[in-house]
Amino acid sequence: MSEKKTVLFALSTCPSCKRAKDLLTKNNIEFILVELDTLDIESRDKLLVEVKKYNPRETFPTLVVDGGKNVIVGYNEPALKQEYDIK
Repeated sequence: MSEKKTVLFALSTCPSCKRAKDLLTKNNIEFILVELDTLDIESRDKLLVEVKKYNPRETFPTLVVDGGKNVIVGYNEPALKQEYDIK
C-alpha cells in the first residue's frame, strides 16, 4: 500500500478517469477522488483553479501526488505503474 498522498481530479463521465480510478483501486492505492462535474458551480470553479496549478490545460484525469511532487495527466498506465511500483 502506498504512503503517498494522491488526489485524482476527474469527471464522473470520463472513461479515462474511470480507468485511472479502477487501476488505483485494484492495486489498493489510497486516493482522494474529486469528480468536478458532480460539484456545485462555485466549488467546481475553485477546484479548477487548483487543477490549473498542476495541469494548465485543465484536462482529466489529473493525478496529483504528494502535493504536486509528481503530476500525471491523462490515463498514462506506464506512469501510474511506475509511480506506485505496480507490476
